Amino acid sequence: MALSNNIIGGANFVAMLLSIPVIWAGIMLSSKADNACVKILQWPVIILGVLILVAALAGFVGGFWRIQWLLIAYMVAMLVLIVLLACLVVFIYMVTSRGGGHPVPSRTYWEYDLGGYSGWLRRRVSSTYKWDRIRSCLSHTTICAELNQSYRAAQDFFNAPITPLQSGCCKPPTECGYTFVNPTYWISPINNAADMDCVQWSNDQTQLCYSCDSCKAGLLANLKKEWMKVDMILIITLVAFIAVYVFGCCAFRKAKTEDLFKKYKQGNTYT
Repeated sequence: MALSNNIIGGANFVAMLLSIPVIWAGIMLSSKADNACVKILQWPVIILGVLILVAALAGFVGGFWRIQWLLIAYMVAMLVLIVLLACLVVFIYMVTSRGGGHPVPSRTYWEYDLGGYSGWLRRRVSSTYKWDRIRSCLSHTTICAELNQSYRAAQDFFNAPITPLQSGCCKPPTECGYTFVNPTYWISPINNAADMDCVQWSNDQTQLCYSCDSCKAGLLANLKKEWMKVDMILIITLVAFIAVYVFGCCAFRKAKTEDLFKKYKQGNTYT
């Protein structure tokens, strides 16, 4: 039984290590300006990672110190957490499976439309109250100011691999026909009727296109890209957790069988 319990403890030590990528994924999202402004996914991921760490620590202690009730509590808790992690993986996939951008003539960057994204994501930016808060947060970041430091000439900017968020929020839509002065200053639109965002554009550096639908779409495109990376981390971690959990269950069952067999032998010895 001691060997089986040591195996259980070792498996849970591995589970403790596997919780680190989950926590790291949440912290990584928190460090991104777009996710920091939206505040949707990072905390559920971090909290789930911490809960997995705590459950694995309980299993580790229960395995090495042979605390049966703690091992049983660990088995139940870890099963629930694996189900929650699987639900989170599926949820992220469902909300990021739609939406994307379209190429623009004579430009390296793409532009983005709000309509292609999942309804759940669109609702996160469609409310005036929610968007006012997000817009205020974005306007206090350096995502647009960075472009002015990096690109001086028009052609350099047109060939730049800017992010979807910068494409949507820091410049007017290309079809409006604005003339480039610098990445965040454009003049003399040719066709203001081409898109409602054309009249939303402002050269005020605190306004820019933060009120545009293209900015909302660019934000969602950024979120989609980052969330898909997190989803891949979670999928790999989920598979590893399931393997560790099954291995731990087998070791726990073996330990119980050995314990019963030992008691049976002791009973026969006494008789």
